[in-house]
Amino acid sequence: MEPDGKHITFTDGCGIGRLRLVGNKKQQVAAFPLQHIKRVRIVKRADGFFCQFAVQMQRQIAHPPTDRSVGIDVGLKAYYTDSDGNIVENPRYYRKAEKRLKRLHRQLSRKQKGSAKRQRARKKLAKAYLKVSRQREDFARKTANALVSSSDFLAYEDLQIRFMVRNRHLSKSISDAGWGTFLRWVKYYGGVHGIPVIAVPPRFTTQQCSACGTRVKKSLSMRTHVCPVCGLILDRDENAALNILYAGLCILFLMAFAGTVGQTGTSSSEENASGQPAATHLSRKRKMGKRAG
Repeated sequence: MEPDGKHITFTDGCGIGRLRLVGNKKQQVAAFPLQHIKRVRIVKRADGFFCQFAVQMQRQIAHPPTDRSVGIDVGLKAYYTDSDGNIVENPRYYRKAEKRLKRLHRQLSRKQKGSAKRQRARKKLAKAYLKVSRQREDFARKTANALVSSSDFLAYEDLQIRFMVRNRHLSKSISDAGWGTFLRWVKYYGGVHGIPVIAVPPRFTTQQCSACGTRVKKSLSMRTHVCPVCGLILDRDENAALNILYAGLCILFLMAFAGTVGQTGTSSSEENASGQPAATHLSRKRKMGKRAG
């Protein structure tokens, strides 16, 4: 990389050569210590090519105590509901853009294959999908940062999302909510702020009464928890969030008793905030280990 930060030359034998960098971050990258840059790669998106720099650094934020412990229950009606009864509405970016995406799909299908007009229609459709993806990522990141900044302890359901999306009735809504992206950012910011983030098994968190522990069976259409034993009437998601909080505190207590207090459910040091490997050679080692096994 040139000292002025305006050009970069690839000498890895792929024949890419010298490229000009555009953007307001190039001066910061040029001033970064060279030995801390672990990976440089070119990524193609619908709106152009981007040069990504993976750097090694320890990010730590001084977390002011809030004396607040929170359990969160992610959902489809609401983005998440916490144990204090606070609700964050689901933005549903894909659902809002679905009408426009369908129209762009129709326009693309009408164009002759191999023509310049079809190529332009394809790029327009790809940019529309990219916008939805970036909206979802940005909302998840900002919401997770605000949640972690206002808490001293967090507990969430350890959902098996890859199995849940197999439900053909709910798969589109689950993918649109982006639970995995949100929880990944929650774990990342929990590590940055140095607060415990506990993953709780999801078994009976919705059915169990948060006051007396009685299991009250509910269907997906039942949005209110009504306990026939203690008479507790509570929103279904808030009741689940309270159960998640109690379970998380129990796990934290057992960890403290065993002397292994720390953050569970966080991404490994070999991954960045986006869940990608921190360096290419690490992913190669994983692949080689799988083949050897």
